[in-house]
Amino acid sequence: MTRTATRIATATQAATVTSNSTVVTEWALRYFGPWWSATSTNADDGSQVIADVNPDKVTEIAQQVADRSGEETVYASSRMLLGRDGNGTVFASQPEDKLAYRAEPGGPLHVYGCEDVPVALAAARLAREVVRGQLLADGWSILHASAVVRDGQTVLTLGDKGAGKTTTALLLARAGWQLLANDRVFIRPDGDRLRVLPWPSAAAIGLGLLDALGWYDQVRDRVQRGEQLHPTQHQKVTDALHSGSRTPLWKESGKELKPQFFPDQLATWLDLPLATEGHAARILFPRIAPGAEPALLDEDRRVKPGDFFTVGTEDRYPDVFGLIPAGTPGTEPLLELLDELPRHTLSLGHDVKANTDFLTQGELLAPGGHGRSHQATDG
Repeated sequence: MTRTATRIATATQAATVTSNSTVVTEWALRYFGPWWSATSTNADDGSQVIADVNPDKVTEIAQQVADRSGEETVYASSRMLLGRDGNGTVFASQPEDKLAYRAEPGGPLHVYGCEDVPVALAAARLAREVVRGQLLADGWSILHASAVVRDGQTVLTLGDKGAGKTTTALLLARAGWQLLANDRVFIRPDGDRLRVLPWPSAAAIGLGLLDALGWYDQVRDRVQRGEQLHPTQHQKVTDALHSGSRTPLWKESGKELKPQFFPDQLATWLDLPLATEGHAARILFPRIAPGAEPALLDEDRRVKPGDFFTVGTEDRYPDVFGLIPAGTPGTEPLLELLDELPRHTLSLGHDVKANTDFLTQGELLAPGGHGRSHQATDG
């Protein structure tokens, strides 16, 4: 049986995915390549993630899970059943996705599925989780922020859900900044600076925002020609693109259903330049309100512990396979360095041109310009 492998790497950490399906390893190349380094490599015994299309293994592990009085959780928005044996091996099953996992202490992670694409999706998540564990062990933390870069200088945008993190990053990327991340970043002290790395993921951009930014027609044209966005996208979104509907779609839970872009599609479909790292230089705290004029607000919002993802607060990717090291550094040193950066609390409306002009033409992001920024010395 021919096996292929892809090695993904960022900073000083790396993980290798091997598979009996070229779809899986080519997927990893595409998914991680734009933001991390991803290269084809030899399939050997050093793989951290082994991802195979093997329906028999799916059935076998699902039975092993069923034979144990295990636990249940939600992993990557899908129900996961878990069981453990006396040696600490974790068995897991996601019945709706027809996926099964086995993780032995100190050994590679195995994922099995019945079809190529679900296995490729799972392998990419697991590879990222392996590297996440390595980075956390190396002193990195995960900050809930979008980020753009110019000349190595990174603007971080933070805020609660719906505050405008993704909108602000996309506006700046449209204006010539490089997009580093749309939702979360890795961050670590680097001397007296803060080094920032991307968190590779599919990028969710709502239909309304896609339309407002002038991208809807070109995305719809590609979809109608048979090109596909990321498969985690809901079918209702695909149907809306085919029909020409620009009206935002919502789940009953209140969560918006959005087009989901592969990282490389941000460049090839939307012409956005991407960055692979930077150093934090400035922080924005936007607030989007319909009809509002873009303006600086006289509020001193600061980065707080709740802006970080930790083992206790991670909601989408719980550490079911024991990849996160114990005793990771606290956020206090990061908060002190972040507090020293110029920061702005600002109001944005729904006028794309006005928002873009406000973000790019004043002193807001000018090198060395603080505008009405707040810093720790302000008291």
